[in-house]
Amino acid sequence: MKSSIIAILALLTPFLFNPQIKAANPDHIEQLLSTRECQGCDLSGADLTAAHLIGVDLRDANLKGANLTEANLEGADLTGANLEGANLTASMLTNASLNDSILDNVNLTKAMVYDVDVAGASMIALIIDKAEIFHTGISVGGEFPE
Repeated sequence: MKSSIIAILALLTPFLFNPQIKAANPDHIEQLLSTRECQGCDLSGADLTAAHLIGVDLRDANLKGANLTEANLEGADLTGANLEGANLTASMLTNASLNDSILDNVNLTKAMVYDVDVAGASMIALIIDKAEIFHTGISVGGEFPE
């Protein structure tokens, strides 16, 4: 009996202490999907896998740690949004605005990033493996020599 309780607690521990599970506001997710506008919303940790988010207004939204794998963000306005640690694997970002957004530790593996405005965005430790990036101010580089 005692070993059963320990085993159950061991299985549940990651879920009890995972901030992403309880982070996203369900009302904000519903608002986004029904109105395509969610300025300043809390979508942190949200699962928006394969979502069709064409032309959505997500200005100043919190998408920290969100899963946007295979999402279509064509024409989306993410100005000032926090996407830190978000997963955009195989997503489509075309003619989108990411001005002044936080893109630190964002996973853009296999993403298609075309004509995206990233002026003023923070882009520390981007993961861009096999991404297609055209006409967008993201490039592979290193530190400036002193």
